[in-house]
Amino acid sequence: MTHAIGPARDAPVQHPLEMIALFRRWPSSPLRNVVYTGIWNLGLAVCLTGANLAFGRRGATFADYWWPMLLICNLIGYLIHLGTLAGDRLLGGWPRRARGLPQLAYRLAITGGCALLGYALGFTLLGGGDPLHLLVSRQALTQVLPLAVFIALFMLVVHLSGERRIAAETHAARQREQLEASARQLAEARLRALQAQIEPHFLYNTLANVVSLIAPQPAQATHMLERFIDYLRASLAASREEAVTLGADANLIAAYLDVLAVRMGERLRYRIDVPDDLRAVVIAPMLLQPLVENAVAHGLEPKVEGGEIVLAAMARDGRLCVEVRDTGVGLSDTGPVSVKRGGGVGLGNLRERLRTLYGDAARVELLENQPCGMTVRLLLPLNGSPPSTTPAP
Repeated sequence: MTHAIGPARDAPVQHPLEMIALFRRWPSSPLRNVVYTGIWNLGLAVCLTGANLAFGRRGATFADYWWPMLLICNLIGYLIHLGTLAGDRLLGGWPRRARGLPQLAYRLAITGGCALLGYALGFTLLGGGDPLHLLVSRQALTQVLPLAVFIALFMLVVHLSGERRIAAETHAARQREQLEASARQLAEARLRALQAQIEPHFLYNTLANVVSLIAPQPAQATHMLERFIDYLRASLAASREEAVTLGADANLIAAYLDVLAVRMGERLRYRIDVPDDLRAVVIAPMLLQPLVENAVAHGLEPKVEGGEIVLAAMARDGRLCVEVRDTGVGLSDTGPVSVKRGGGVGLGNLRERLRTLYGDAARVELLENQPCGMTVRLLLPLNGSPPSTTPAP
Protein backbone atom coordinates (compact mmCIF):
# COMPACT_ATOMS: atom_id res chain seq x y z
CA MET A 1 0.00 0.00 0.00
CA THR A 2 2.94 2.24 -0.57
CA HIS A 3 5.52 3.09 -3.17
CA ALA A 4 9.02 1.75 -2.82
CA ILE A 5 11.22 3.81 -0.54
CA GLY A 6 14.99 3.90 -1.01
CA PRO A 7 16.73 3.61 2.33
CA ALA A 8 20.30 4.04 1.21
CA ARG A 9 22.11 6.94 -0.43
CA ASP A 10 22.15 6.49 -4.22
CA ALA A 11 20.85 2.91 -3.72
CA PRO A 12 18.09 1.28 -5.81
CA VAL A 13 14.56 2.03 -4.62
CA GLN A 14 13.28 -0.59 -2.17
CA HIS A 15 9.70 -1.80 -1.89
CA PRO A 16 8.15 -2.97 1.43
CA LEU A 17 7.48 -6.39 -0.11
CA GLU A 18 11.24 -6.89 -0.33
CA MET A 19 11.16 -7.72 3.38
CA ILE A 20 10.13 -11.16 2.04
CA ALA A 21 13.04 -12.92 0.30
CA LEU A 22 10.78 -14.25 -2.47
CA PHE A 23 10.02 -10.73 -3.71
CA ARG A 24 13.70 -9.76 -3.90
CA ARG A 25 14.19 -12.07 -6.89
CA TRP A 26 12.58 -9.60 -9.32
CA PRO A 27 15.00 -6.70 -9.96
CA SER A 28 13.69 -3.24 -9.13
CA SER A 29 11.92 -1.39 -11.95
CA PRO A 30 8.94 0.99 -12.31
CA LEU A 31 6.70 -1.84 -13.58
CA ARG A 32 7.74 -4.15 -10.75
CA ASN A 33 7.01 -1.46 -8.13
CA VAL A 34 3.53 -0.85 -9.57
CA VAL A 35 2.78 -4.59 -9.48
CA TYR A 36 4.22 -4.93 -5.97
CA THR A 37 2.12 -2.01 -4.75
CA GLY A 38 -0.98 -3.76 -6.07
CA ILE A 39 -0.02 -6.97 -4.26
CA TRP A 40 0.68 -4.98 -1.09
CA ASN A 41 -2.71 -3.26 -1.32
CA LEU A 42 -4.44 -6.59 -1.87
CA GLY A 43 -2.79 -8.08 1.20
CA LEU A 44 -3.79 -5.14 3.39
CA ALA A 45 -7.36 -5.32 2.09
CA VAL A 46 -7.52 -8.99 3.10
CA CYS A 47 -6.18 -8.19 6.58
CA LEU A 48 -8.56 -5.27 7.14
CA THR A 49 -11.53 -7.28 5.86
CA GLY A 50 -10.71 -10.06 8.27
CA ALA A 51 -10.36 -7.59 11.16
CA ASN A 52 -13.75 -6.03 10.36
CA LEU A 53 -15.40 -9.44 10.18
CA ALA A 54 -13.92 -10.34 13.57
CA PHE A 55 -14.70 -7.09 15.38
CA GLY A 56 -17.37 -5.39 13.24
CA ARG A 57 -21.10 -5.55 13.29
CA ARG A 58 -22.82 -8.89 13.56
CA GLY A 59 -24.36 -10.41 10.49
CA ALA A 60 -22.05 -8.66 8.06
CA THR A 61 -20.73 -10.76 5.17
CA PHE A 62 -17.30 -10.87 3.58
CA ALA A 63 -18.57 -8.89 0.58
CA ASP A 64 -19.87 -6.11 2.86
CA TYR A 65 -16.28 -5.28 3.88
CA TRP A 66 -14.18 -6.65 1.04
CA TRP A 67 -15.08 -4.27 -1.77
CA PRO A 68 -14.90 -1.06 0.31
CA MET A 69 -11.55 -2.16 1.81
CA LEU A 70 -10.14 -3.13 -1.60
CA LEU A 71 -11.13 0.24 -3.08
CA ILE A 72 -9.79 2.33 -0.18
CA CYS A 73 -6.53 0.33 0.13
CA ASN A 74 -5.80 0.73 -3.59
CA LEU A 75 -6.62 4.44 -3.53
CA ILE A 76 -4.37 5.07 -0.53
CA GLY A 77 -1.61 2.76 -1.77
CA TYR A 78 -1.33 4.17 -5.28
CA LEU A 79 -1.64 7.75 -4.01
CA ILE A 80 1.35 7.09 -1.73
CA HIS A 81 3.07 5.48 -4.73
CA LEU A 82 2.52 8.55 -6.92
CA GLY A 83 3.15 10.99 -4.08
CA THR A 84 6.53 9.41 -3.32
CA LEU A 85 7.54 9.51 -6.98
CA ALA A 86 6.41 13.12 -7.38
CA GLY A 87 8.08 14.24 -4.16
CA ASP A 88 11.35 12.56 -5.09
CA ARG A 89 11.38 14.21 -8.50
CA LEU A 90 10.29 17.65 -7.31
CA LEU A 91 12.89 17.65 -4.53
CA GLY A 92 15.71 16.41 -6.75
CA GLY A 93 16.13 13.05 -5.02
CA TRP A 94 16.48 14.61 -1.55
CA PRO A 95 14.01 12.17 0.11
CA ARG A 96 16.27 9.23 -0.81
CA ARG A 97 19.36 10.96 0.51
CA ALA A 98 17.88 12.50 3.67
CA ARG A 99 18.60 11.03 7.09
CA GLY A 100 17.33 11.35 10.61
CA LEU A 101 14.41 13.56 11.69
CA PRO A 102 13.94 15.38 8.33
CA GLN A 103 13.47 12.08 6.53
CA LEU A 104 11.08 10.74 9.18
CA ALA A 105 8.99 13.91 9.05
CA TYR A 106 8.85 13.78 5.26
CA ARG A 107 7.75 10.13 5.24
CA LEU A 108 5.06 10.76 7.82
CA ALA A 109 3.75 13.79 5.92
CA ILE A 110 3.62 12.01 2.54
CA THR A 111 2.07 8.81 3.90
CA GLY A 112 -0.38 10.52 6.25
CA GLY A 113 -1.50 13.08 3.67
CA CYS A 114 -2.05 10.45 0.97
CA ALA A 115 -3.94 8.26 3.46
CA LEU A 116 -6.30 11.15 4.30
CA LEU A 117 -6.88 11.94 0.63
CA GLY A 118 -7.35 8.29 -0.36
CA TYR A 119 -9.85 7.66 2.43
CA ALA A 120 -11.81 10.78 1.46
CA LEU A 121 -11.92 9.78 -2.21
CA GLY A 122 -12.99 6.27 -1.28
CA PHE A 123 -15.72 7.59 1.01
CA THR A 124 -16.95 9.78 -1.85
CA LEU A 125 -17.02 6.95 -4.37
CA LEU A 126 -18.78 4.63 -1.95
CA GLY A 127 -21.27 7.06 -0.44
CA GLY A 128 -21.45 9.93 -2.87
CA GLY A 129 -20.53 12.58 -0.29
CA ASP A 130 -18.25 15.60 -0.59
CA PRO A 131 -14.59 14.68 0.15
CA LEU A 132 -13.74 18.22 1.28
CA HIS A 133 -16.64 18.18 3.72
CA LEU A 134 -15.39 14.88 5.13
CA LEU A 135 -11.89 16.24 5.68
CA VAL A 136 -13.15 19.21 7.76
CA SER A 137 -15.88 17.35 9.59
CA ARG A 138 -15.82 15.89 13.09
CA GLN A 139 -15.59 12.42 11.54
CA ALA A 140 -12.20 13.41 10.12
CA LEU A 141 -10.86 14.00 13.63
CA THR A 142 -12.39 10.89 15.17
CA GLN A 143 -12.00 8.31 12.37
CA VAL A 144 -10.04 9.45 9.34
CA LEU A 145 -7.14 11.21 11.09
CA PRO A 146 -6.36 8.31 13.48
CA LEU A 147 -6.47 5.92 10.52
CA ALA A 148 -4.07 8.14 8.56
CA VAL A 149 -1.69 8.39 11.52
CA PHE A 150 -1.78 4.61 11.99
CA ILE A 151 -1.02 4.00 8.30
CA ALA A 152 1.82 6.55 8.36
CA LEU A 153 3.41 5.03 11.47
CA PHE A 154 3.00 1.51 10.11
CA MET A 155 4.69 2.39 6.83
CA LEU A 156 7.44 4.20 8.71
CA VAL A 157 8.15 1.02 10.69
CA VAL A 158 8.22 -0.96 7.43
CA HIS A 159 10.59 1.58 5.92
CA LEU A 160 12.96 1.50 8.90
CA SER A 161 12.92 -2.31 8.91
CA GLY A 162 13.90 -2.29 5.26
CA GLU A 163 16.76 0.11 5.98
CA ARG A 164 18.06 -2.14 8.74
CA ARG A 165 17.85 -5.19 6.51
CA ILE A 166 19.80 -3.49 3.73
CA ALA A 167 22.37 -2.16 6.20
CA ALA A 168 22.84 -5.68 7.60
CA GLU A 169 23.17 -7.18 4.11
CA THR A 170 25.67 -4.48 3.11
CA HIS A 171 27.73 -5.14 6.24
CA ALA A 172 27.67 -8.89 5.59
CA ALA A 173 28.71 -8.36 1.96
CA ARG A 174 31.62 -6.18 3.04
CA GLN A 175 32.71 -8.82 5.53
CA ARG A 176 32.58 -11.48 2.79
CA GLU A 177 34.66 -9.25 0.52
CA GLN A 178 37.23 -8.76 3.28
CA LEU A 179 37.40 -12.51 3.92
CA GLU A 180 37.78 -13.23 0.20
CA ALA A 181 40.49 -10.57 -0.09
CA SER A 182 42.30 -12.07 2.90
CA ALA A 183 42.04 -15.53 1.37
CA ARG A 184 43.47 -14.24 -1.93
CA GLN A 185 46.32 -12.53 -0.09
CA LEU A 186 47.05 -15.75 1.82
CA ALA A 187 47.07 -17.77 -1.40
CA GLU A 188 49.43 -15.29 -3.03
CA ALA A 189 51.66 -15.30 0.06
CA ARG A 190 51.86 -19.09 -0.19
CA LEU A 191 52.76 -18.71 -3.86
CA ARG A 192 55.57 -16.29 -3.01
CA ALA A 193 56.81 -18.67 -0.31
CA LEU A 194 56.77 -21.55 -2.80
CA GLN A 195 58.69 -19.44 -5.32
CA ALA A 196 61.23 -18.52 -2.64
CA GLN A 197 61.82 -22.23 -2.02
CA ILE A 198 62.02 -23.30 -5.67
CA GLU A 199 63.87 -20.44 -7.38
CA PRO A 200 67.12 -20.53 -5.32
CA HIS A 201 67.47 -24.27 -6.02
CA PHE A 202 66.82 -23.70 -9.72
CA LEU A 203 69.15 -20.69 -9.70
CA TYR A 204 72.10 -22.56 -8.13
CA ASN A 205 71.73 -25.58 -10.40
CA THR A 206 71.52 -23.40 -13.51
CA LEU A 207 74.55 -21.30 -12.62
CA ALA A 208 76.52 -24.44 -11.80
CA ASN A 209 75.63 -25.84 -15.22
CA VAL A 210 76.64 -22.59 -16.92
CA VAL A 211 80.02 -22.67 -15.18
CA SER A 212 80.58 -26.28 -16.19
CA LEU A 213 79.78 -25.48 -19.86
CA ILE A 214 81.85 -22.30 -20.26
CA ALA A 215 85.11 -24.07 -21.16
CA PRO A 216 83.96 -27.16 -23.13
CA GLN A 217 80.79 -25.72 -24.75
CA PRO A 218 80.76 -21.89 -24.64
CA ALA A 219 77.91 -21.60 -27.14
CA GLN A 220 75.70 -23.83 -25.00
CA ALA A 221 76.69 -21.88 -21.91
CA THR A 222 75.78 -18.61 -23.62
CA HIS A 223 72.43 -19.97 -24.79
CA MET A 224 71.62 -21.34 -21.35
CA LEU A 225 72.51 -18.05 -19.66
CA GLU A 226 70.45 -16.00 -22.14
CA ARG A 227 67.38 -18.17 -21.66
CA PHE A 228 67.91 -18.12 -17.91
CA ILE A 229 67.90 -14.30 -18.02
CA ASP A 230 64.67 -14.42 -20.05
CA TYR A 231 63.17 -16.72 -17.45
CA LEU A 232 64.20 -14.50 -14.53
CA ARG A 233 62.84 -11.41 -16.25
CA ALA A 234 59.48 -13.05 -16.98
CA SER A 235 59.30 -14.65 -13.52
CA LEU A 236 60.01 -11.33 -11.79
CA ALA A 237 57.32 -9.57 -13.86
CA ALA A 238 54.79 -12.30 -13.08
CA SER A 239 55.54 -12.22 -9.36
CA ARG A 240 54.63 -8.52 -9.24
CA GLU A 241 51.30 -8.91 -11.04
CA GLU A 242 47.95 -10.24 -9.88
CA ALA A 243 47.11 -11.41 -13.40
CA VAL A 244 49.01 -12.26 -16.58
CA THR A 245 48.11 -13.33 -20.09
CA LEU A 246 48.25 -16.97 -21.09
CA GLY A 247 50.81 -16.03 -23.73
CA ALA A 248 53.12 -14.45 -21.12
CA ASP A 249 52.89 -17.51 -18.89
CA ALA A 250 53.59 -19.78 -21.88
CA ASN A 251 56.70 -17.72 -22.70
CA LEU A 252 57.85 -18.12 -19.11
CA ILE A 253 57.44 -21.90 -19.40
CA ALA A 254 59.35 -21.91 -22.72
CA ALA A 255 62.30 -20.11 -21.12
CA TYR A 256 62.20 -22.47 -18.12
CA LEU A 257 62.19 -25.59 -20.31
CA ASP A 258 64.95 -24.18 -22.54
CA VAL A 259 67.20 -23.87 -19.50
CA LEU A 260 66.37 -27.41 -18.36
CA ALA A 261 66.88 -28.77 -21.89
CA VAL A 262 70.52 -27.67 -21.82
CA ARG A 263 71.08 -29.56 -18.57
CA MET A 264 69.03 -32.66 -19.43
CA GLY A 265 70.02 -32.81 -23.09
CA GLU A 266 68.12 -35.34 -25.20
CA ARG A 267 66.27 -36.59 -22.12
CA LEU A 268 63.97 -33.55 -22.33
CA ARG A 269 61.91 -32.69 -25.37
CA TYR A 270 59.04 -30.24 -25.24
CA ARG A 271 56.40 -28.58 -27.37
CA ILE A 272 54.16 -25.57 -26.60
CA ASP A 273 50.87 -25.37 -28.48
CA VAL A 274 48.99 -22.21 -27.48
CA PRO A 275 46.79 -20.74 -30.27
CA ASP A 276 47.21 -17.04 -30.99
CA ASP A 277 43.55 -16.33 -30.24
CA LEU A 278 44.02 -17.62 -26.66
CA ARG A 279 47.29 -15.89 -25.83
CA ALA A 280 45.49 -12.74 -24.67
CA VAL A 281 43.30 -14.62 -22.17
CA VAL A 282 43.95 -13.34 -18.64
CA ILE A 283 44.79 -15.87 -15.92
CA ALA A 284 46.36 -15.79 -12.47
CA PRO A 285 50.18 -15.83 -12.54
CA MET A 286 52.31 -18.92 -11.96
CA LEU A 287 49.51 -21.43 -12.62
CA LEU A 288 51.36 -23.41 -15.27
CA GLN A 289 54.86 -23.61 -13.82
CA PRO A 290 53.94 -25.95 -10.92
CA LEU A 291 52.41 -28.34 -13.47
CA VAL A 292 55.52 -28.31 -15.65
CA GLU A 293 57.84 -28.63 -12.66
CA ASN A 294 55.81 -31.59 -11.45
CA ALA A 295 56.02 -33.24 -14.88
CA VAL A 296 59.82 -32.80 -15.01
CA ALA A 297 60.64 -33.71 -11.41
CA HIS A 298 58.27 -36.66 -10.97
CA GLY A 299 57.72 -37.76 -14.55
CA LEU A 300 60.80 -37.34 -16.73
CA GLU A 301 63.75 -37.20 -14.32
CA PRO A 302 63.03 -40.62 -12.70
CA LYS A 303 62.91 -42.14 -16.21
CA VAL A 304 66.34 -43.08 -17.60
CA GLU A 305 65.53 -42.16 -21.20
CA GLY A 306 63.55 -39.05 -20.20
CA GLY A 307 60.60 -38.07 -22.34
CA GLU A 308 58.50 -35.27 -23.83
CA ILE A 309 56.39 -32.51 -22.28
CA VAL A 310 53.57 -30.86 -24.22
CA LEU A 311 51.86 -27.67 -23.05
CA ALA A 312 48.61 -27.26 -24.96
CA ALA A 313 45.69 -24.81 -24.62
CA MET A 314 42.24 -24.86 -26.16
CA ALA A 315 38.75 -23.44 -25.67
CA ARG A 316 36.24 -26.09 -24.62
CA ASP A 317 32.57 -25.55 -23.68
CA GLY A 318 33.14 -21.92 -22.75
CA ARG A 319 36.21 -22.75 -20.64
CA LEU A 320 39.93 -22.38 -21.07
CA CYS A 321 41.48 -25.86 -21.03
CA VAL A 322 45.25 -26.03 -20.47
CA GLU A 323 46.96 -29.42 -20.47
CA VAL A 324 50.48 -30.40 -19.46
CA ARG A 325 51.16 -33.85 -20.92
CA ASP A 326 54.30 -35.90 -20.34
CA THR A 327 55.63 -39.31 -21.30
CA GLY A 328 57.26 -39.93 -17.93
CA VAL A 329 56.80 -42.72 -15.41
CA GLY A 330 53.13 -41.92 -14.77
CA LEU A 331 51.23 -43.68 -12.00
CA SER A 332 51.93 -47.21 -13.13
CA ASP A 333 54.98 -47.56 -10.87
CA THR A 334 54.54 -48.07 -7.18
CA GLY A 335 56.40 -46.21 -4.50
CA PRO A 336 57.00 -42.56 -3.73
CA VAL A 337 56.76 -41.42 -7.33
CA SER A 338 53.09 -42.31 -7.67
CA VAL A 339 52.34 -40.70 -4.33
CA LYS A 340 54.06 -37.46 -5.29
CA ARG A 341 52.42 -37.31 -8.71
CA GLY A 342 48.93 -37.55 -7.29
CA GLY A 343 49.25 -35.39 -4.22
CA GLY A 344 52.39 -33.27 -4.36
CA VAL A 345 52.75 -30.02 -2.49
CA GLY A 346 52.80 -28.06 -5.76
CA LEU A 347 49.46 -29.44 -6.95
CA GLY A 348 47.98 -29.05 -3.47
CA ASN A 349 48.93 -25.38 -3.41
CA LEU A 350 47.61 -24.98 -6.95
CA ARG A 351 44.23 -26.44 -6.02
CA GLU A 352 44.03 -24.11 -3.03
CA ARG A 353 44.84 -21.08 -5.19
CA LEU A 354 42.21 -22.04 -7.76
CA ARG A 355 39.58 -22.50 -5.06
CA THR A 356 40.42 -19.07 -3.65
CA LEU A 357 40.60 -17.22 -6.98
CA TYR A 358 37.84 -18.91 -8.98
CA GLY A 359 35.68 -20.85 -6.51
CA ASP A 360 33.92 -23.77 -8.19
CA ALA A 361 34.53 -22.34 -11.67
CA ALA A 362 38.01 -23.91 -11.96
CA ARG A 363 39.49 -27.32 -11.26
CA VAL A 364 42.50 -29.57 -11.83
CA GLU A 365 42.17 -33.05 -13.35
CA LEU A 366 44.82 -35.81 -13.32
CA LEU A 367 44.70 -38.31 -16.20
CA GLU A 368 47.01 -41.24 -16.89
CA ASN A 369 48.37 -41.43 -20.43
CA GLN A 370 48.77 -44.59 -22.46
CA PRO A 371 51.23 -46.20 -22.71
CA CYS A 372 53.01 -44.01 -20.16
CA GLY A 373 52.99 -40.60 -18.53
CA MET A 374 50.44 -38.21 -17.11
CA THR A 375 48.19 -35.38 -18.24
CA VAL A 376 47.35 -32.60 -15.82
CA ARG A 377 44.35 -30.66 -17.10
CA LEU A 378 43.61 -27.17 -15.83
CA LEU A 379 40.07 -25.85 -16.48
CA LEU A 380 39.50 -22.10 -16.01
CA PRO A 381 36.70 -19.65 -16.88
CA LEU A 382 37.39 -18.44 -20.40
CA ASN A 383 35.73 -15.04 -19.90
CA GLY A 384 36.26 -14.58 -16.17
CA SER A 385 39.71 -13.57 -15.01
CA PRO A 386 40.60 -13.50 -11.31
CA PRO A 387 40.58 -10.15 -9.47
CA SER A 388 43.54 -8.35 -10.97
CA THR A 389 45.30 -5.18 -11.84
CA THR A 390 46.82 -4.63 -15.26
CA PRO A 391 47.97 -8.03 -16.57
CA ALA A 392 51.54 -8.51 -17.63
CA PRO A 393 51.80 -8.58 -21.44
